[in-house]
Amino acid sequence: MPFELPDDVLRLLDSQGQVIARVQALGMGLDGETIRNRLRYGDWQQLQTGVYAAFTGAPKREAEIWAALLRAGPGATLSHWTAAERHGLLDTQSPAIHVAVPAEHNPARRAKIPGIVIHRSSVLARARHPAMTPPCTRAEHTVLDLIEAAGSFDEAYDWICRAVGRRRTTPERLRIAMDARSRIRWRRDIELALGDASEGALSLLELQYVRGVERPHGLPAAKRQARIRQQAGTRYLDNLYTEYRACVEVDGAAAHPQDEQWRDKRRDRWNSVHEKIETIRIGFLDLRDYRSQCETAADVVKWLNGRGPHIGHSCRRRGCPVP
Repeated sequence: MPFELPDDVLRLLDSQGQVIARVQALGMGLDGETIRNRLRYGDWQQLQTGVYAAFTGAPKREAEIWAALLRAGPGATLSHWTAAERHGLLDTQSPAIHVAVPAEHNPARRAKIPGIVIHRSSVLARARHPAMTPPCTRAEHTVLDLIEAAGSFDEAYDWICRAVGRRRTTPERLRIAMDARSRIRWRRDIELALGDASEGALSLLELQYVRGVERPHGLPAAKRQARIRQQAGTRYLDNLYTEYRACVEVDGAAAHPQDEQWRDKRRDRWNSVHEKIETIRIGFLDLRDYRSQCETAADVVKWLNGRGPHIGHSCRRRGCPVP
């Protein structure tokens, strides 16, 4: 007769994607011989050193994640790209499984574990999500970890846009999480960016419009992500100048693929007919550098001045065409 596993072991397996660490099994009354027999007869398989799966066949993602966490040891928590995957910020699986461990633990002896990247964190206790399973860092701390690993501020800001735009966190929570860290890259720029994000500038191009066109050239602050109820449902406008009944939409290739542009045109037509809101669209080439931003600002200023009170002034850049 096969040896039946105790109920507490079965419950633990159910809660850990059918994965168990050797130290856990021994602590629940299983002996080394039972574990060896399970492996010998193919009931279990080894996923990591001292970590076993209670099934046959290729492990699924959940089992791989649990194996990585159990291999990394007590307090291990999913972080960085793997946490982004769990929060829906990454649209594909991270190639390696990223795990954070408390800073007082020394992960050096596990630094070469195949398929696992281990990070030490001094804020892991407050960064860990209180309810997620497998253990995972909160969305805002995940974003800050990814900012630390970013190659540029543009890449860092993109993580903020994803997290806020997909409603995984808020600018306020990001600020609180940032205040808990003594060091963080681009702190000043991120603080400014979070101010823009809280106003609705949820893409890098939209941020470039606010900082490169609107503010330096004396335009009024538009209402970001303005909510408009249309026949087809609620829509959000990038930059609505309410007094002028005018909207500036900032289009990026990633945010507005070819197969969705017809929806944008239909929305623009509806706004023009039913809301008397005129729309112009600005793309990457209009914001790519200072010269392009100033030329775009000159057009927007002239357009708005034809619809309401006169605004606008030239910026400090040489040759700015805004009067």
